[in-house]
Order: sequence, then C-alpha cells, then structure tokens
Amino acid sequence: MLHILQTEWLKIKSYRAFWWVMALTALSYPGINYIFFNAYKEITKKGSSTGEMAKMLLGNPFVFPETFHTAGFFSSFFVFIPAIVVIMMITNEYTYKTHRQNIIDGWSRNEFLIGKFIDVTLITLLVTLLYFTVALFIGFASTKAPVQDIFSKSSYVGLFALQTFSQLSLAFLIGFLVRKSFIALSIFIFYYLIVENTAVNILRVKANDIGRFLPLEISDRLIPIPAFLGKFNEESYRESLNAIGLHIWLTLAVTAIIWFFCYWINKKRDL
Repeated sequence: MLHILQTEWLKIKSYRAFWWVMALTALSYPGINYIFFNAYKEITKKGSSTGEMAKMLLGNPFVFPETFHTAGFFSSFFVFIPAIVVIMMITNEYTYKTHRQNIIDGWSRNEFLIGKFIDVTLITLLVTLLYFTVALFIGFASTKAPVQDIFSKSSYVGLFALQTFSQLSLAFLIGFLVRKSFIALSIFIFYYLIVENTAVNILRVKANDIGRFLPLEISDRLIPIPAFLGKFNEESYRESLNAIGLHIWLTLAVTAIIWFFCYWINKKRDL
C-alpha cells in the first residue's frame, strides 16, 4: 500500500494543473459560503424593519449547529471542481501511458485501480476538511449566545463526504471509460450542469419525481435545502429530511456499483 501512495504522489507533485484546480477548490468553498453569509447579514441588518422581519422568518442559518447543514448545502454546489481533478488524474494515465508503465514495473491491474481509489478518497477527505473548516469558522463568527451542543448536526459532515465521494466516483468512471481528458470533462460537466438538472425537473412534474433516482440526484439529496429555506414549504422539507436514510443506502449502492464496474472493465480491457 505504501508503494502505491508513493507512486501516486510522484505523479501529482509536479503536475501544475492539479495544484491549480485544487487551489480553485480551496477558494470556491469559502467563497460561496461567504457570499450567502454576507447576503444574509445584509438582509438582516439592525435598524431595518425588513431586516427584523427577515430575521424572525429565517432565523440564523449560520449559527451552531445549523451551520453544518447550511455550509454543506452551499459547498455541494462546487463538487464539480474537484471532479475535474479526478478526471484529469485518470485520463493522464492513458495520455502519458503511465498505467502501462505501472504494469511493466510489476503492479497488478488491481493495484492500479486501488491507487486511483486512494486518489479519489484523499481528494474527498481534503474537500470535506475544507468544508468542515469553513462551517466551523462561520459558526464561531455567527454564534453569539451559548449553544449546548454545537456538534448536534455534525452528521452532515459525513453526509457531505459520502456525497462528494460518490460524485467524484462518477467523474472517475467517465474519465476511466473515455480516456480523453477534454472529452471526459465535457461529458461530465454537460451532464452535471444541464442534462441531469433538466431531467430531474421534468420528471418531478411528469413522472412522480422519478428523477430522484438519477446518479447525481441520489447523492444530492443527502443534504436537503437548509432549514431557513425549508420554512417556505415545511411539508416538503420534512419529507426530504425523512428521505436521507434511503438516499444513504442508494448512494452507497450506486458508488459500489461504479467501482465494481471499473474493476470489471479494468480486468477485461487491453492496456
């Protein structure tokens, strides 16, 4: 296992595009949360009757423990950025033939795939740590009164990690199948931003919300809209909270299928 980690590190340590996209990820997660945090502060300014009404209606979605839910929801908008890193890492293996060199050097096909699994896992952990840090920072900045249990909603950290890993796994699958970086990125981003969102909205109206079983939507529903938005439709919000358990199992199943399929393809395909 150690030699796999060392080899993967050698592949990425001088790969500038990897570090640039990871830097963009590090900026985007705090950035999106700051935008909404600042917008909330502007809306609820003291001395304004509108601000007082908004505060009464919305509460404060950025105080502990709600900050874990709110920051997780907004941070999930940018999962496609680390997904770009994952696609670049797997397609580069085929562009520069390093996957073939690994086999020549004595790796088994399974070890190659284990290396990629480790890459996706480590990127997931880094992204989750970034989101967790942002949630803590905003929570401490917003929470003025003592809170008995600031971590009572920290389960969203685990849900965020599962959501991220599942969606990065799908990005890996596309890159693994297509092998060409530009084509794989185009397919993933087009599907991520347009195809599935359109299908989910159409199927919500036309087919009894069957779009909730599409691969990205399954994991998206691990983190429903924050409580302050749920106040506009409390029945729908309660249903989305109750459905989290189901979507945990569905996400685990879809992710397991993705990696099993990658294992099967890796075993059968020519180098």
